[in-house]
Amino acid sequence: MKRLLLMLIIATTLLGCDKENFNNRNPYIPNYGFSVLINTNLPSYSQLTFASNAIYYPNEGALGLIIFNTGSGYKAYDAACPNQPISSCSTMTINGINAVCGCDDAEYNLFTGQAPNTEYPMKQYRVEVTGDVIRVFN
Repeated sequence: MKRLLLMLIIATTLLGCDKENFNNRNPYIPNYGFSVLINTNLPSYSQLTFASNAIYYPNEGALGLIIFNTGSGYKAYDAACPNQPISSCSTMTINGINAVCGCDDAEYNLFTGQAPNTEYPMKQYRVEVTGDVIRVFN
């Protein structure tokens, strides 16, 4: 009985990981602590209420944030190119459902944060939604 209880505790510990526990380490993008609140009732952010829309939010993270409505929730990424050192060309721009790096023209899918033939995905941040307010934080 003790052995069964011990195995149950170990299994719960190993399998009970938080689904938002993701690795956002990237050697090119520094870790900055921040927390921003985005009210989707404001005209600047109202397009986030529609699926497949994204906005650029400046002055947070390394080079600003890209916040994207997936249709089933929100994703938030750093706007810095994940496979380039920070430079004058490394702020990504939004092109539909992609973010484009100006240094190497890599296109990162905003649903996944991935781009073909690249080493690192976009640096993702945590998101909480309360009513019409989106909180993005690191």
